[in-house]
Amino acid sequence: MTITRKIAIDLGTTNTLMYVPRRGIVLSEPSVVAVSTDENAVLAIGNEAKEMIGRTPESIVAHRPLRDGVIADYRVTEAMLRYLIQKAGASVRFLRPEVLVSVPAGITSTERRAVVDATMSAGAKSAYLIKEPIAAAIGAGIPIGDSAGHMIVDIGGGTCEVAIISLGGIVAAHSARVGGNRFDEAIVEHIRKRYGVICGEQTAERIKIELGSAVPENEPRQLTIRGRDLATGLPKEAVISSLEVTEALKEPLDDVLQAIKQVLQETPPELSADVIDKGIVVSGGGGLLRNIDQLISHATSVPCYIADDPLVCVVKGAGAALENIDAYKRSVLLTK
Repeated sequence: MTITRKIAIDLGTTNTLMYVPRRGIVLSEPSVVAVSTDENAVLAIGNEAKEMIGRTPESIVAHRPLRDGVIADYRVTEAMLRYLIQKAGASVRFLRPEVLVSVPAGITSTERRAVVDATMSAGAKSAYLIKEPIAAAIGAGIPIGDSAGHMIVDIGGGTCEVAIISLGGIVAAHSARVGGNRFDEAIVEHIRKRYGVICGEQTAERIKIELGSAVPENEPRQLTIRGRDLATGLPKEAVISSLEVTEALKEPLDDVLQAIKQVLQETPPELSADVIDKGIVVSGGGGLLRNIDQLISHATSVPCYIADDPLVCVVKGAGAALENIDAYKRSVLLTK
């Protein structure tokens, strides 16, 4: 078995993906860790831990150690990274790997330090950071070294990263703490208010995937969901339509549009002309929401396109930057 020397990581609020040069994406697991409260020990990580969300006894807590794209629980994040780096085939004892991690553009120096320290403690020989919009743009096939301006909107689980990129750097950017998780929360809240039914995170995610649309659809679809009745505490069924889901998603989507408009307002006129010409590219899991390109295009009067395979743009871009680190020196932050 070959030992992995370099790993690019998209350390997301919802999912963590890993890319190894010449092997491609080797791992994609939920950023969830199950911890025993009695022994304060990690019991499960990734897919196994996600299955436990909302189903654990009191002695076990399944939670996400990252919130809004940054580390909320340092110790658990380090344990998760160590496990995933080893699962990706890297030796943390002998030939420690070089690791490049993507971080939100609006990250503070303290949050950045936490990511570096957690990566080093998890077994990396050296840690580099790359800002998510740059990684997403590289992964979406945008020529970031051009003097022309390109706009990327990366909607992840915890954050929406909007940036104008030119000459390999970020000219204007905004990180909004809104993403797939906020979409799920909005759906849970809507069902609670409309039907008096409490549903779980996984049910909300299923509703978003099956019925979610950024604009009302001509032919509404329906889904029967199950949850707990707010009044009686007994199990209850409800039938929800795609039009309701669109209505529920309006508020978080407005926050996304606000972030895009803010960056467009800060963009120099020459680059604004390029953006109108080339359009806005959407990446991240939020790009999978039906008709989100129509919504953005209508709100900004700028053409909008969904990147190919939007879910993996960030990790693919981070992997490309790691493979050609000299070419991307300006975009990659060398930390240790």
